Amino acid sequence: MKLSSAALFYLASSPVLAAAFAPAAFGAERSSTSLNAVEPLRIGTRGSPLALAQAYETRKRLIENFPELAEEGAIEICVMKTQGDMILDKSLMELGGKGLFTKELDTALLGDEVDICVHSMKDVPTWLPEGTILPCNLPRETTNDAFISGNPEYKSIADLPDNSVIGTASLRRQAQIKAQNPTLECVNFRGNVQTRLRKLDDGVVDATLLAIAGLKRMDMDGCATSVIDWDEMLPAVAQGAIGIQCRSDDERSIKYIDALNHPETKSCVDCERAFLEALDGNCKTPIAGQARIIDGQIVFRGLIAMPDGSVTYRTEKTGAVEDAATIGRSAGEELKAEAGEKFFEMMVEMSPQQVLGQITK
Repeated sequence: MKLSSAALFYLASSPVLAAAFAPAAFGAERSSTSLNAVEPLRIGTRGSPLALAQAYETRKRLIENFPELAEEGAIEICVMKTQGDMILDKSLMELGGKGLFTKELDTALLGDEVDICVHSMKDVPTWLPEGTILPCNLPRETTNDAFISGNPEYKSIADLPDNSVIGTASLRRQAQIKAQNPTLECVNFRGNVQTRLRKLDDGVVDATLLAIAGLKRMDMDGCATSVIDWDEMLPAVAQGAIGIQCRSDDERSIKYIDALNHPETKSCVDCERAFLEALDGNCKTPIAGQARIIDGQIVFRGLIAMPDGSVTYRTEKTGAVEDAATIGRSAGEELKAEAGEKFFEMMVEMSPQQVLGQITK
């Protein structure tokens, strides 16, 4: 398995990733020396430190459930770059939005170069390529956003002085930030977690927001100044969830990943993605949606907003867990009707520059 120099650097700096890549892990390469070796299960992943942490979490769970996969050479990690990883000086919206972090993995999966793909679910489009399925979500991490300040005096968004600069590539975050304080400036802020934190340390921005789930998976949650409550910053659809995709006719892979599925997470993610699909969400529209199961019922909260935070539409719905997708779809249709066609037409017509009102940092 070939890793980038940046990935190798962050392996050394993260205890979680360093443990994942202990000597035994490197035995996951294809081996022709063992006559009894099983055909390797090939895991496709992006090469960022967070993506690698998620791939190795998947590997660990597979080995726990299927002892034969603990054999040397039984699992191979296949690292690949996506368009979203390679072009960092443009916003996701300018690049085309959803699918930027999955297209190359889809191609490898359909071309039988890998057997399964591990994704951050918030990067996965609501449609999947024909011939693939995504039947598995691992147990979900905390879904909230984390506030990270370059000044210890500022513990939250509310503490920031007027006209402070916040680094974020997310229109969802931008809209909710500006709804709190319209003077705050949001600038496009891309790159992996470590790159963004380095920019913050260098004083490029005054603060940034990251998903606490990613920080936890890399044992970096100590970097967070505070964790933001849903009432202040509703997270993205499927934030904090890991999904595993395979070919629809690959019975062997389906057997393996079905055993890893966490039904509660899957129901919540299905609800949220149905909401997004009903809105035909794209990267020009700030959309947030989260579901959780409380007392045996699924409780969903969603919102759509103008990028400048001047207008926000919200919804909340509760129902039976088995109706998760129906509940999410109904919530999306409700907000679509409330906002009206003009709202969405305006989003489509606006240029990236008009929507963002940002400069790239």
